[in-house]
Parts: sequence; structure tokens; C-alpha cells
Amino acid sequence: MTHLAFVHGFAVGLAVNRPVKPAPPEDWEDVLGWWDGQRLALREALGRDPEAPAFSPYPGFSVTVGDWTRRMAHETAIHRLDAESALEDGPRTRFSPAFANDGIDEFLTYLCPRLGRKADVRVTTPERTWSLGEPGAEVSGAADDVYRALWGRPHRASVTGDLAPLAAP
Repeated sequence: MTHLAFVHGFAVGLAVNRPVKPAPPEDWEDVLGWWDGQRLALREALGRDPEAPAFSPYPGFSVTVGDWTRRMAHETAIHRLDAESALEDGPRTRFSPAFANDGIDEFLTYLCPRLGRKADVRVTTPERTWSLGEPGAEVSGAADDVYRALWGRPHRASVTGDLAPLAAP
């Protein structure tokens, strides 16, 4: 939860062109309230015009408020799975094909290039296929499972080859 609150607070600063490094509270009892405040600030910051320019921590890449909205949707979704992993039955959430495919696309075509990751992979879901570079790895399956696989979370996707060069941040 502390990580997610930090990321939300960091994204608020980027979305409004005032980068900040949020400081978490020292007491564990204060983390939930801190996260709630960061969540509300994020909703407000991302409520701006999606085409408005935003601060880019990625040299050579421009970023908009809409880019941060998309990035935070997927960051939050992946960490939701992490939180649900603490449940006795594990994660219960299944993401729709539309959301999961967008997350796959965001990971492969937006995040990896900005982080300097070389994506030599072929990724296939029933709805879409991405071929990047000279595929040294292949991932296929239901969009939800492929999404999880790319983010290094438990999944049922078929993976051949090495995904380490794409390792999620």
C-alpha cells in the first residue's frame, strides 16, 4: 500500500508538471489515510484535459495527462492483484479482454521503450498480436493471463523463451 500511495503521489506531481517525491508517514497506522489522500489527489490531477502536456521522467519522450491516467490504471490494477494474493484463495480479479489488452499494449509499446527495455517478443491473445523486434520469446493465452505474465505475476499463459529483458519495473 505504501508503494502504491507513493506512485500515486509521484504521478500527481508529474500530471500537474510539478514533480515531487512523496514521503510516506513514519507510523504504519497513518498509511491508509496517506494512501487515501494520494488517491484523491490523483483523481483530481488526472481529471484535467487528457491531451494536456505533463512532466516526463523519460528523456526524449513527451507525456500527456492521458498517458498518466493509463499508466496509473495499470499500475493500480497490477498491485490490486498483489494485494489479493494475500487472500487465502489468492487473486479473484479477472480483467476484461479490453482492459488486459490495453495493459499489454501499454507495457510493450509505451512503458518498455521509455524504460529502455528492448522488446524482442511476440505476444498473442485471442483479440490481438504484437510482434516486436526479432522475437526471442513468445507469450500467448487469454488477455488476462498474458497481462499477468508480462508483469511477472502468477498466470496461465504459455511462455517460451526468456522474458527477463522485459522484466517489469
